[in-house]
Amino acid sequence: MAYRLKRGESVPDGIRRIVLGEIDSTIEGLRRSGPSDRDEAIHEARKSVKKIRGALRLCKPELGNIYRDENVRFRNLGHHLSEIRDAQAMLEVFDAVSRDHADSIQKDAFEAIRRGIESLKREKERAIGIEKLIRNTSGTLRGARKRVAQWPLQKDGFAAISPGLKLTYRRGRKALAKAQREPDPANYHDFRKRVKDHWYHIRLLESLWKEALQARESSLHELETWLGDDHNLVVLCELLQKEPERYGGAQQTGLFVTLAAERQKQLRDDSIALGLRIYEEKSRRFVQRMQKLWDIA
Repeated sequence: MAYRLKRGESVPDGIRRIVLGEIDSTIEGLRRSGPSDRDEAIHEARKSVKKIRGALRLCKPELGNIYRDENVRFRNLGHHLSEIRDAQAMLEVFDAVSRDHADSIQKDAFEAIRRGIESLKREKERAIGIEKLIRNTSGTLRGARKRVAQWPLQKDGFAAISPGLKLTYRRGRKALAKAQREPDPANYHDFRKRVKDHWYHIRLLESLWKEALQARESSLHELETWLGDDHNLVVLCELLQKEPERYGGAQQTGLFVTLAAERQKQLRDDSIALGLRIYEEKSRRFVQRMQKLWDIA
């Protein structure tokens, strides 16, 4: 089911439809998953939880305390799923750095690092219990499904979403400015979260003007991916520096961290440049432009 509001559909109906669709597809995906595709099912479940939180943020001012409670529930659920997904993400970003330098380092130069990450992933899976995680996730989502109909969503039209849209966009501009001013990992990670919120909101509004908003959605997706890779590299490098002996020793891990720093610099430079283009408009002007598209649609 498309993650977007439909023309001719009320905002309350659309938000409920989208959230219920994400819940149902996640439950079904987890139910059908087997050992060979469990990582992908968990990854998709985690993405759906984030999409639900994105839809919630669009209606945050109207939901009030219910937003707070539901956001905490879905955030906690996402954290549980992340414990499994994070190790897989580290493998993916490790492979990306290795590919970048495939011509300048020996093929198996970092093999001990990869084995160490794979071992860590297996340990986490055993400690958490994949089957238990899937059962608990499905149960939590079934409980959430029953509450969706009770969400006090009544406002319709652009007035229903404009406060949440403006708030999220403004927070993105502030996070970008802070990452520029204080370029530490925490600020880049916060910027990524704000970019993801705005990305989800543009996806929800994509039907207003498909060509223009698809281009913006594509840029936001690219920006979020770069910032996500940066965060995963931060986590991976901290892990390697904390326990170098587990990952082949200080020489191997030190070299990898040096190469990762080069990739991080490029990711951050590209992210700031693209972010400045995406967040060029002030919040009020951006929302006014979206309202014009809404009125025309």
